[in-house]
Amino acid sequence: MGGVLGLLLGAGLLLIWRSGPRAPQRRSVTAGWSARRSELLRQAGVESVSSNQLLALQALAGLLALLLVQVVTGTSAVACCFALFAAVAPVAVVRRLRLRRQSALRELWPEAIDNLASAVRAGMSLPEGLAGLGTSGPEPLRPAFGRFAVGYRASGRFGECLNSLKHDLADPVGDRVCETLRVAREVGGTDLGTVLRTLSELLRVDARTRAELETRQGWTVNAARLAVAAPWLVLLLLGSQSSSLRSYDSSGGVLLLGIGGAVCLVAYRVMLHIGRLPEEPRVLR
Repeated sequence: MGGVLGLLLGAGLLLIWRSGPRAPQRRSVTAGWSARRSELLRQAGVESVSSNQLLALQALAGLLALLLVQVVTGTSAVACCFALFAAVAPVAVVRRLRLRRQSALRELWPEAIDNLASAVRAGMSLPEGLAGLGTSGPEPLRPAFGRFAVGYRASGRFGECLNSLKHDLADPVGDRVCETLRVAREVGGTDLGTVLRTLSELLRVDARTRAELETRQGWTVNAARLAVAAPWLVLLLLGSQSSSLRSYDSSGGVLLLGIGGAVCLVAYRVMLHIGRLPEEPRVLR
């Protein structure tokens, strides 16, 4: 009986200790939202803009659109609609920059792996070959590998420097490459050159296939954007006839704009979902 009481007392003390500041802290919704936006900016290569600055830019764009459309049309409901569109536009631009950067890097990774394989065949170690990409690799990848070289010379810790390289690159293909190199480094052996050549060939095939699919997908995306933008552009062109737009300031007009916006949003998302390619997730971040 005494042993059972002691066990219960110990379990209670352990639960009390774990409930204090040592307990795992959950991230708030706001922190998670800010982290996702910061990750989006890194993947787009926009390092000089923070999440809060992007939010301020959205607010400024929405305010300017609200004032401009209000002056042109004299209709508050229509001005609010275009203010909402303008507020979303900066995020849409960042997403487009992210897709362009990922597509460009996807074409460059095979060349970088080939350079690394050549360095390994020449007798260099894997960290030395990665550091050499800071001067001899593809131009857009050189800054990240240059920082890897500086970090590795300072600490000599390959794993930590590889994690920093993944953070700098912020690229799904880069994550795959870094984890492949990590495994190759830890396992060792004489097959590193074969692993690198195989990885380079797989990346080339993947980039070629994805480029063909994205070209075909572009027709669907452009059609979706044109179908969504057309009615709102016509509505804006009617701003020269203010009398025809004042009816939208009534409750019925606001309801009509709301229904139209909802229908356009749902149709646009459905069309994109039908024609989109699966996005490559970042692995082992």
